[in-house]
Amino acid sequence: MGRRWNISRLAILMAGGGAKVRRIVAEADDHTGDLARMLEGKVPKAFLDAARETEESAVPRLLERVTKAGWRWINPGTPNYPGVLNHTADPPLGLFIKGQLSFGPSVAIVGSRRATPYGLQASRLLAESVGLAGGTVISGMARGVDAAAHEGALCVGGRTWAVWGCGPDRIYPPEHARLADQIAESGALLTEYPPGSPPRRHHFPERNRIVAGLASVVVVVEAAARSGALSTARQALDEGRDVMAVPGSIFSEVSVGPNGLLRAGAQGVTCPGDLLDALGLEAGTMPTSELEEMHLKLGEAVTVDQLVERMAQKVDFVQARIVEMEIQGLVNRGPDGLIRRLR
Repeated sequence: MGRRWNISRLAILMAGGGAKVRRIVAEADDHTGDLARMLEGKVPKAFLDAARETEESAVPRLLERVTKAGWRWINPGTPNYPGVLNHTADPPLGLFIKGQLSFGPSVAIVGSRRATPYGLQASRLLAESVGLAGGTVISGMARGVDAAAHEGALCVGGRTWAVWGCGPDRIYPPEHARLADQIAESGALLTEYPPGSPPRRHHFPERNRIVAGLASVVVVVEAAARSGALSTARQALDEGRDVMAVPGSIFSEVSVGPNGLLRAGAQGVTCPGDLLDALGLEAGTMPTSELEEMHLKLGEAVTVDQLVERMAQKVDFVQARIVEMEIQGLVNRGPDGLIRRLR
């Protein structure tokens, strides 16, 4: 599977190959990259002609563009491609990627764009814990739970991957441009959509199958009754992945989804240890002296900002150590956001 196969897959994608075409390519025994051999008689002639023309003319120019922008195109014939996707029901033709993929235990943390403070706090805590333990946090870089998960992993120096529902030249939502840069520095941005693809509504359910396919475990934090996060959970179950859920208030609309999953038999996440156990990870640690110093400066109940001021440290430094103290049972972060000593 060489350069020809690589270019042919990209040509098929650019010509508009959907799920049916993706499955034909995935099932093809001939990996020489011969478009006619793969698709002739299985797709309309007009589509095959368009793919051939695209392969000869548009693909080289597109590859040049994405390379200049710091992205690259990878597929099952490329080193470091996430091979786990090859065994999913609808594998992508390939992925545009910016950053580096490092494989190991991984969790997809997904949930509502309209997350409550509780949901944001839970997402961040779980992501911080996985990041400290050396795992990878995967999400979709959307507002709400997704962003909190990415930020949690980043603040402790962990790895995180964001799977987009638009082309590599479109950041969505646009206010997450800085977050995208931070993710690419220590993790990876991924999308199956070519440049110029806007964030269309149907892209997000398609994107979710990749999120589910990449992860060892999927955790739903908050989700309404009809939610993209629940579609990710369903696809994860179809692919044989473990699905977990964070219990929520019976009075909250965005707790309907995770509470329903729990009622159906999903494992609950009541503390970071539940998730770390499912991933086969051990809790990471910070230097004891730093934790002791911060513990002494907590007082009765303080905000993160107050603790940052007392420690004269950056927010990320303080957040990481709060997570470690939470894991050790030294402090509790209440619904009001205040950090309290437990002992």
